Amino acid sequence: MIQLSDEPRHPIQVVTRRTGLSADVLRAWERRYHAVVPERTESKRRLYSDRDIERLRLLKHATDGGRSIGQVAAWSDRDLQALVVEDRSAEVAALRPTPEGQDGAGATEFQQAAMSAIEALDAKRLQQTLEAASLSFSPSLLTETVLVPVMRTVGARWVEGTLGIPHEHMASAIVRNVLSGIVLSRNLPGSGPTIVVGTPARQYHELGGLVVAATAASAGWDVTYLGADLPAEAIASAAVATEARAVALSITHPADDARLPDELRALRAALPARTVLLVGGLASAAYAKPLADSGALLLQDTASLRAILGSLRAENGIAAA
Repeated sequence: MIQLSDEPRHPIQVVTRRTGLSADVLRAWERRYHAVVPERTESKRRLYSDRDIERLRLLKHATDGGRSIGQVAAWSDRDLQALVVEDRSAEVAALRPTPEGQDGAGATEFQQAAMSAIEALDAKRLQQTLEAASLSFSPSLLTETVLVPVMRTVGARWVEGTLGIPHEHMASAIVRNVLSGIVLSRNLPGSGPTIVVGTPARQYHELGGLVVAATAASAGWDVTYLGADLPAEAIASAAVATEARAVALSITHPADDARLPDELRALRAALPARTVLLVGGLASAAYAKPLADSGALLLQDTASLRAILGSLRAENGIAAA
């Protein structure tokens, strides 16, 4: 377990670098919400403790998940940690590896090397490890036998307390870049039918969406990746503009957004009749009724995604990639 000191010793420049919060946001959080109360030197200079920094990281993670600072500023560190664990566990659990018939021999060694780099907060070594893995595996096997298992392990160890938020953030950033690289390298415009990928409004976790995008690109689809938190009209507009054969959404957390069913129905109404709506992710089953109403196909895992994409390509007279 990482030990945190209560000694006020970090100036605001260190805090902004370690948390990703701007100095203006940090001051506003202190002034309006008393998110933390730093010590002051005789010259009125702010000094923060390790525990202050960790609390600010938790608050930033909670707000990145779609909550306002006013909702969570008064929460205890324990409650904030539980909230962030819920968010991260939901996102990671949604990434279920489903190898596609190859054994992925050697994947365990790459997983172990990646975890060693993450434990050491060695971003360069992690990048090199994943680059080496990319030379050994196809993009789909790299995703399913290395990237997804590593992120699941990082999430589990974050919950255990044997890895900290910096480890999880560093790993997520690099894995996100690798997945984006797969999409860009395999995404050849005009090479196949188009699929639009993203997450609907108030769904802020995008790793699942990137896994879908990388899988689709590896299967020969022309991917338009939109990112996270998009209203129905924006997704539909992109689908119409690209003449998309399919739209794929990742729904990870929360599982009880009362506004999401209307978003799904509005999206289906705005999409052309020929555009297939695909929805997956850990929280997708919680919206079974509106998904059924919208005629969406529920994705159980990447194997079902590949099967559907292959079927749609065949309907278009295009051989499987």
